[in-house]
Amino acid sequence: MDVLVAGGTGFIGRVLCRTLSRRGHDVTAAGRSPPATMGDIETARLDVTDPDLVDTVAGHDAVVNLVALPAHVQSARSHDAVHRQGTQNLVSASEATGVDRFVQTSALGVDSDVETAYFAAKRAGERIVRDSELDWVIYRPSIVFGDGCAFLAFLRKLAAARIVPLPGGGQLRIQPIWVDDLATMVADGVEADRHTGETYELGGPDVLTLAETVVLVRPDAIVLPLPMPVAAAGATIAEYIPGIPIGRDQYRVQALDNTASPNDITAFGFETGDLRSLSEYLQAY
Repeated sequence: MDVLVAGGTGFIGRVLCRTLSRRGHDVTAAGRSPPATMGDIETARLDVTDPDLVDTVAGHDAVVNLVALPAHVQSARSHDAVHRQGTQNLVSASEATGVDRFVQTSALGVDSDVETAYFAAKRAGERIVRDSELDWVIYRPSIVFGDGCAFLAFLRKLAAARIVPLPGGGQLRIQPIWVDDLATMVADGVEADRHTGETYELGGPDVLTLAETVVLVRPDAIVLPLPMPVAAAGATIAEYIPGIPIGRDQYRVQALDNTASPNDITAFGFETGDLRSLSEYLQAY
């Protein structure tokens, strides 16, 4: 199978491309500024905001859309351009060129009543995929960790001063999933017809509070509970300060656990004990 991975040069994309290649597929890793080589994996330039992607998509049997902006990006226009219109551009090109399978990565929380620019655009992207003529699979993973991930780098930066102020004491719950485990499940969605038309919510083996996660990254960290009204005021101010990845949308999601219930890993033959936990990963690396 010839597979185009949009966002294939990124954190999750590189792992997925290697996984698909090991399974015998011909893989093209596409990104805005792709490297000249990724081993035996072909690379291609792709900007999903380009309305005509036919030439890039043509010749592939399956397309995986991993392209995403970080949730902390404040611009609603940017989220809409990438997550909604970018998905539409990829879907239109896939329909025009006879692609058999379209795999979309979304996010936990898109169907909640929490309104953020990120969720709104992701939700619209899901609708575009479902309404298409393509055989599709949608994935909603919790926070993804692994080598080179932004999540752990953010936590280390957050805990650099040891005393870490967190809204509500960091009681937001997350379910981190290892990138290699996620890539295995996404690759199954590319290959197996039984996943067509399904939306999967996926998490790792452990449900952790944000405070517990900070302490895993830095065991001597001291979490300082920040009252929610204070956090709300701080997020509003921070939104107007360049370079600070916090704003009102980030405050809004503090009321929403980032967990999968039920956890659809069983659809891929996994039990929670089969997955690598964040603590195991940190101990190893």
